[in-house]
Amino acid sequence: MKSKAILARAFAFAGLITLLLSASAQAQQASIRRVPLQQHDLATPGQETVQARIEFDRGAAFGRHKHPGEEIIYVLEGSLEYEVAGQPPVTLTAGQVLFIPSGTVHAARNVGRGRAAELATYVVEKGKPLVTLVE
Repeated sequence: MKSKAILARAFAFAGLITLLLSASAQAQQASIRRVPLQQHDLATPGQETVQARIEFDRGAAFGRHKHPGEEIIYVLEGSLEYEVAGQPPVTLTAGQVLFIPSGTVHAARNVGRGRAAELATYVVEKGKPLVTLVE
């Protein structure tokens, strides 16, 4: 009887380890892809616009960062949570928009059950890095 209990615990432990390893592998595979769409100079000297589709795997997050200009976000699919400095977090779904002022620190993560995507439009200073990570 004692050996059956030990065997049952061993199988339960092995199942837990398998579950944890599977969750870890999924978290490691969660990624973000940036698909450049267009980039053009603006009539205002030193300014340009950049547009990209940003795709988030389930559970993927893009950490705190900022841009050298404004960002206009249009959620294309899924549910994305945005943390913008000085504001409470907001979750947006397909069809909703968000404006990020120039130089404002923000972050985004996919909080939905599947893939999520946004159309990001940047109006930025030409020649500066588009994204600067912030600790």
